[in-house]
Amino acid sequence: MNTILTITGSDSAGRTGVQADIKTMSGLGAVALSVVTTITMQNTLGIQNFYDIPAEIVERQIEAVADDMMPCVFKIGLIRNVYMLEAIIRTVKRYRPRWVLFSPVVHSSHGDVLIDDDLLDKIRCKLIPLCHLLVVRKRDSKLLYSDNMVVADDSHGRCNELCSTIAVLLSQGMSLEEAERKAKYMLPARMNEDMSGRCLSLYREFMELIEAECGKSHDVNYFASRLNVSARYMSQITRKVASQSPKAIIDMTLLGSIKSLLATEMTVQEIAYKLGFSTQAHLSNFFKRFMGMPPTEYRKSLRL
Repeated sequence: MNTILTITGSDSAGRTGVQADIKTMSGLGAVALSVVTTITMQNTLGIQNFYDIPAEIVERQIEAVADDMMPCVFKIGLIRNVYMLEAIIRTVKRYRPRWVLFSPVVHSSHGDVLIDDDLLDKIRCKLIPLCHLLVVRKRDSKLLYSDNMVVADDSHGRCNELCSTIAVLLSQGMSLEEAERKAKYMLPARMNEDMSGRCLSLYREFMELIEAECGKSHDVNYFASRLNVSARYMSQITRKVASQSPKAIIDMTLLGSIKSLLATEMTVQEIAYKLGFSTQAHLSNFFKRFMGMPPTEYRKSLRL
């Protein structure tokens, strides 16, 4: 069940925080639940003020949704004080979601410091050990450390969007490795303010179509035709949005599918036919080109 709970601040400008999480998660087909930790009064110029929700109310919000709908992923964001941190830690330990993601907000996009050193130390000692993945801004990466950490660029809302996308992919049953890899190419390489809605919507349609039909064809022309656009235009779209060619995106999707199926009991030949390869050798050559090993060797490494 792809239900996700986001626990973070509310952004009155709607570009990050709870509002952005719900938009990203819902747009990718997940059920988004939310708990507000802090109400920010902000606009395009930055944060004007804060109102921190009392820790008891934060905890009750989490209990209300977790008791009833038990999300499989907790995505944690803005934490402003120790009491709030302790309340969140208690609920994580109590409900033990399958995945706990943390996208810490240490600085605002305008450079404002949002949490003090004492709270940061307690986050390092008490919360990070409970998390499966940290998704941090580049500017904050030196302040926090985890064996599982993804660094996003510093553009406003980018880190949040990446973490939300990973959360959705995990809720759909992907491994952490696969969710990290796929999320990075699903998102635009940079936030592009003049990018048209048609451009982004077509890119998302392309991604959904590859997921649904990569077993039918690996050809860019096939997917462009299905979307009723030229292959050249499809290439312009993917390069603008994701800085990758359509073929590279198709290949990475195929590679991810192969790796996932190799973790099952299917034979390599069965996987080859399921994913539209002409022969088992064709699949093996494709896999080795990217992974440096044949599928059989990769499968053995999974069982070690």
